[in-house]
Amino acid sequence: MQGAKMKVRFALSIFLFSTLLIFNAKAKTVDPYKVLGVERNASQREIQKAFHKLSLQYHPDKNKNKAAQEKFAEINNAYDILSDEEKRKNYDLYGDEKGSPGFDAGHPGNQGVYTYFTSGGPGQSQFTSRPGEWQNMGGQGSSRSFSFSFGGTGGSSSFGFGLDDIFSDFFGSSFGGGRQFGGFSGSTGSQSQSRSSSGNIRAINLQVFKKEIVEKGMTWLLFFYSPSSNRDGYESVIEEVANSMEGALKVGSINCETEASLCKELGVHRPRSPRIFAYSYKAGDKGSLVEYNEHLVAKNLKSFCRDHLPRFSKRINLNRIEFTFDAKARLPSVLLLSTKKETPIIWRVLSGMYHERLNFYDTEVHDVSDPAVKKLGVDALPAIVGWLSNGEKDVLKTGISVKDQKSSIHELSKLLDGFEKENKKAASARASKSHSDSAEEQIPLLTRSNFDTICGEAIPVCIIGAFRSSNARGKLESIVLDVSQKSLSRHQYSASGSRNSITYALLDAAKQSSFLSAFDKSGFKSLGKFLVAYKPKRGKFAVFAGEMTPEEVERFIGSVLNGDVQFSKTRHKPLIK
Repeated sequence: MQGAKMKVRFALSIFLFSTLLIFNAKAKTVDPYKVLGVERNASQREIQKAFHKLSLQYHPDKNKNKAAQEKFAEINNAYDILSDEEKRKNYDLYGDEKGSPGFDAGHPGNQGVYTYFTSGGPGQSQFTSRPGEWQNMGGQGSSRSFSFSFGGTGGSSSFGFGLDDIFSDFFGSSFGGGRQFGGFSGSTGSQSQSRSSSGNIRAINLQVFKKEIVEKGMTWLLFFYSPSSNRDGYESVIEEVANSMEGALKVGSINCETEASLCKELGVHRPRSPRIFAYSYKAGDKGSLVEYNEHLVAKNLKSFCRDHLPRFSKRINLNRIEFTFDAKARLPSVLLLSTKKETPIIWRVLSGMYHERLNFYDTEVHDVSDPAVKKLGVDALPAIVGWLSNGEKDVLKTGISVKDQKSSIHELSKLLDGFEKENKKAASARASKSHSDSAEEQIPLLTRSNFDTICGEAIPVCIIGAFRSSNARGKLESIVLDVSQKSLSRHQYSASGSRNSITYALLDAAKQSSFLSAFDKSGFKSLGKFLVAYKPKRGKFAVFAGEMTPEEVERFIGSVLNGDVQFSKTRHKPLIK
């Protein structure tokens, strides 16, 4: 009698699930091969061509049919699976791109099509199966499986019957607890297959945008939408990208109905379909919005985000290190030595986080036995070397081990914070010392009385900053003063009058045209500000009239000292009036 009851219950359970499949109006076919209309042995090129053709046909901006929006989401999901080698392999083997179906007692491969239903409303019910699963429930080697999850309490579906009651006696345990019995697996609503849509996407308003995003050095992925626009698939893809780039990227969403002023200010007016932008520093020091216009596929969006991470670190040649310090803030510098052909992602992220606090450089190195590497005191790669704003060098870390992106960024941030504090202490000590002898830190104006001391024949090289206006003088003096304090191969002029030195001076070009005529017949009348590198003993000179920035000026002076600049003979000996 007991056996007969069990058979009846089993038959009833099969009937109920069959009924759900047959009468559910939301049943969908999600076989990616069928969605894209390609064969199972299709090449990546064939898959890509099919995807591009269909996505153009069903893109919400071109096809306003509501069904087209659902179709567009299906197309993107199918391409996401088939364009990824691992996901495609998992789907072919298990019928699931994650490679983790609930249970499979049959043979892998050729699993056919998934169908599913959702009952709607709170505590949504879901069901998944593959063709043939109802025909073979027993028999070794040919058995099929099914998995399901029902929301709500007690495992009850919205059809009004308690599945927990049906299966509790049959399996001798509560069905809703998520335990597995042979080929069956069940879960409560807390374990539902449905995805939370925007748990990690922060809502952005005008205040947050200006306070936390604008010019903060961090790349943001921003999702603009209107409540009426179809967001199917967008948030899940964005979350997937955000999770894979945690620590390097921040994400936010902007509702253009409630934040109309912000959207208007950014030039995104109530989009009919969602739009995705990166707040990027790719084009320069200032951040700007760059729109993502490719297909909604996680790996493509991730590639887009990586491309728009900060690019503040300067790639340099290790054998020609020429560090530049900010003329006003006197920023310290940090150099990464790694085997990478391009600036590593983590270093790019850090360069954004510490923008306008530290100067970032990186270089490609493959051998610690390289003389230039040894000179820096580095014994293992990757390594970070720092220079305080006074030019003092410090090896911050060698043999860096990268665990994962987020933790590595966190650990290196602590290292850079410590270095920044060390620089502030050094700057404070330097400021107190310079207070007493600030007069010595001025670039002197070249006059007849000091000419022999500054640019006499005993001086190997004299750097003269010529100006024609007070504004030009202020800028030149700031830059030349900053460069004069660097630890170059020769020391700057000092009160002691060192003979082995490079000296610096300013010259009023408007009043000293006869002096400049020794170098140029017209006295450089067309130039508002420029530099003259003068070798008094040899009667030779070189002129720099390019962009007057600390970087360019220091590069010019470094080239002068290294013999990389061609000098010309003076027309006659320069004389100061």
